[in-house]
Amino acid sequence: MRVDLFSIGNFTIHTYGLMIAVGIILAVIIAMRRADKLGLDGEEALNLAIICVVIGFLGAKLLFVLENFRAFLENPLAVLGSSGFVVYGGIVIGILAVLIYCKAIKKISFFRYTDLLFPSVALAQAFGRIGCFFAGCCYGKETDAWWGVVFPAGSFAPAGVSLIPTQLISSAGDFAICVILLLYSKRAKKVGDVSALYLLLYGIGRFCVEILRENTQGGIGIFTTAQVFSFVFIGASIILFIRNRVSRHSENYHEKVYSIWM
Repeated sequence: MRVDLFSIGNFTIHTYGLMIAVGIILAVIIAMRRADKLGLDGEEALNLAIICVVIGFLGAKLLFVLENFRAFLENPLAVLGSSGFVVYGGIVIGILAVLIYCKAIKKISFFRYTDLLFPSVALAQAFGRIGCFFAGCCYGKETDAWWGVVFPAGSFAPAGVSLIPTQLISSAGDFAICVILLLYSKRAKKVGDVSALYLLLYGIGRFCVEILRENTQGGIGIFTTAQVFSFVFIGASIILFIRNRVSRHSENYHEKVYSIWM
C-alpha cells in the first residue's frame, strides 16, 4: 500500500486522489455514452455528473464534520483539511442537488437521469474504495485470517496489525453493483427501477461491511451512522419499487433495447 504514488519536487500524487480521479473520469465517460443510446441529453448528463461530484464532496465532508463535531469545535481547520469524508452524506446531498436541478431548474425527468447515473456512481465508488485501501482509511477489525492485511506506518490504519481489508470488500461490492445495474437497465420496465435497485444493493452491502469495520464514530444504539443510513436507503428503495408497481403516473421505458455500455 502506498499513500503517495510519487513526488516531483514539492508536487505529490496521492494514490487516494488518483483513484478517485480515475473513477470519476470513467464514470462520466460511461454515463455520457449511455445517455446518447438512452435518448437523453449528454450535456445534461455531464452537468449532473459535475453537480454530483462537487455537491457530493461537500455533502460527504459536511457529514464527516457532524460526526466529528467536538473535534471540529476544538480545531476546525484540522477537521476540514483532513481527508475524512462520509460517503452517505455525499450520496444524500448529491441526490437532493440532482432533484433540484432536474425538477426546479431544467424541468427534466429526475428518475430517468438517476437511472442513467447510478451505475456510474457505483463505478466511481469502487475506485474510491481502492483509494481508501492505499491510504489505509476505512479499515476493518483485527483478524487472524490469512487474508488479513498489514498496513505500513504512515497510513491511516494502525501499522503492524492484521486487519480485515474492508476497503477491498467494499470495492468489489461496488463493482458488482455497477455491473448488475448495467445489466438490469436492459430489462427495467419502469423509470426509477434502476435507481431503486442501487439504493437497495448499496444499502444492504454497506450495512454488512459496517459489521466488519473498526468504527470509532457515533451512531444510534447498536447501529453505526452508516447502518442507520442503510436502513433509510433500503426503505426508500422498497417504497420506490412499490410506487412503480401501483402508481398510474409511473413512467414506462420504451420497448427498445439499448446497449448497456455504449
